[in-house]
Amino acid sequence: MLWLSLLTAASALRFVVATPVAKFGDFAVKHAWAESPQGWELHSDAPADHILSLRIGLKQSRIEELKAHLLEVSDPFHSRYGQHLSKEEVEDFVKPRPESVELVESWLIAHGIDPESAITRSPAGDWLNLRVPVSLVEKMLDTKYNVFRHRESENLVVRTMSYSLPRELHDHVQVITPTTMFGGLRGMKKTSFLNPKPAPESLVEGTPFAGQAGQAVPTSCNNAVTTSCLQALYGTTNYVPTATANNSIGIAGYLEEFANAADLQTFLKKFRPAAAGATFPVVEINGGLNTQSDPGVEANLDIQTTVGLTFPTPNTYFSTGGSPPFIADSNTPTDTNEPYDQWVAFILAQTHIPGVISTSYGDDEQTVPLDFAESVCNSFAQVGARGTSLLFSSGDDGVGAGNCLTNDGTNKKLFQPNFPASCPFVTTVGGTTKVNPEVAVSFSGGGFSRVFAQPSYQASAVKTFLTALGKTNAGLFNTTGRAYPDVAAQGNNFQIVVGGSIESVGGTSASCPTVSSVIALLNDFRLSNGKSTLGFLNPLLYANPSALNDITSGSNPGCGTNGFTARAGWDPVTGLGSPNFAKLQTVALAAP
Repeated sequence: MLWLSLLTAASALRFVVATPVAKFGDFAVKHAWAESPQGWELHSDAPADHILSLRIGLKQSRIEELKAHLLEVSDPFHSRYGQHLSKEEVEDFVKPRPESVELVESWLIAHGIDPESAITRSPAGDWLNLRVPVSLVEKMLDTKYNVFRHRESENLVVRTMSYSLPRELHDHVQVITPTTMFGGLRGMKKTSFLNPKPAPESLVEGTPFAGQAGQAVPTSCNNAVTTSCLQALYGTTNYVPTATANNSIGIAGYLEEFANAADLQTFLKKFRPAAAGATFPVVEINGGLNTQSDPGVEANLDIQTTVGLTFPTPNTYFSTGGSPPFIADSNTPTDTNEPYDQWVAFILAQTHIPGVISTSYGDDEQTVPLDFAESVCNSFAQVGARGTSLLFSSGDDGVGAGNCLTNDGTNKKLFQPNFPASCPFVTTVGGTTKVNPEVAVSFSGGGFSRVFAQPSYQASAVKTFLTALGKTNAGLFNTTGRAYPDVAAQGNNFQIVVGGSIESVGGTSASCPTVSSVIALLNDFRLSNGKSTLGFLNPLLYANPSALNDITSGSNPGCGTNGFTARAGWDPVTGLGSPNFAKLQTVALAAP
């Protein structure tokens, strides 16, 4: 049950005798919006006594060194390939400098907050967590909090259009939340949708064609994608996992969605009988739900895809909610903290984490504050350094939805990349459709980040694409930005069970757990051969493009344009292509 602490400011915090606030100099803006993020509108003033769960991210002392280590252990040509870092080693890289801790604590004391009793800290000490009333946070951040309403969902959040810090703190604080990040739970976009059910005549089995490793792919897979379709198409039908004691796959869930156990059993009996009876644990993070009533299409799609493809590999569903919990009423907004932030903080605090984690959610990159995006992306780098592959769906809007106008006050028309798809430390998955041949699906998200620079591991592949593209779409995207997707897989007409009935579902939300499942099987293969998990995938994939099935037709229109077109080699529609398990096995085994 959600609840709202009605504690007064005095009881929410333990106060100490304050150092004069005047000790700190002038405020300087940390982040500000020119206008309300798309979809949000001002509703009312935030109640002064409303309690925020404030998270202060301190600058991480050696984060650039950690990134360098990540690229070394992910580079198949480097002698350190596969030598992933331990939890303790990662924490040593990201712990803040002592002077940062001292200065921030002094600032908190200046506002009457006792760092010893009022704060909890992350294992590395780079995150400080405290509960503070709006009235005090407004003084600390020289800002005004308001209640904002999301036009479509009608949910309410407490956020600010800008926040500032004393100039002395800017070199020591990376980000503070919740402030200007409006994505939240309800504002996030899940990347799946229901399709009309296929007509019976379209499911009649025609002459199968030979898929990978001679595995026959029924022509009905053009209209109804099942577990057996995916196994045959990507060549995993005959692979039986054996390293199940050491290997696992995780699914990150948001939007108060959870996977239904009864629906999974119905699905398995219909589409993967050998796996019938398989179960999965649910880990609830920050109020995540698992009531087993009103199951989510997204969550069911994810877990049914991964269990069907990876059985008997252990699967875990992470159900992430918002924080702090409360009872909403006519005066109390439905407030949440940023879910990616909460989820990755939980994952990094665990001693053991799955070798691959699939996430099928995202936001328009331009709606994510720069300081928040950088902080979350750096956290993903930490997960990768520990040997976990993070995969995200690329989105279902092609190169962008709607009028694609920028939100910086200039209203310039530009292609709209997605986040976290644009983070250079995750593997982003686009969508395909049909089976002979496989082609790009029109909604496959793809493009170029306007926040993150293009990483070296993909520079050559992207240069080849841009040279062939010429001046098409010139000026509508950042040619030097992180380009995505990296890979692709089937993303339409997936047959799943929701509420006991078979539904047809589409979206890169289907593509992402599909590729994640193939990676889980490759991890099993490596572990069975005495090697480590693959970890961060992209350097390995871009170094071995022939290990994927190149998709050379189809496009991803959006923003009133034809978008990009798939072609030989990497492209921002289907990336390097779809998985070829046999070839990827060879690559995975050859890597040190």
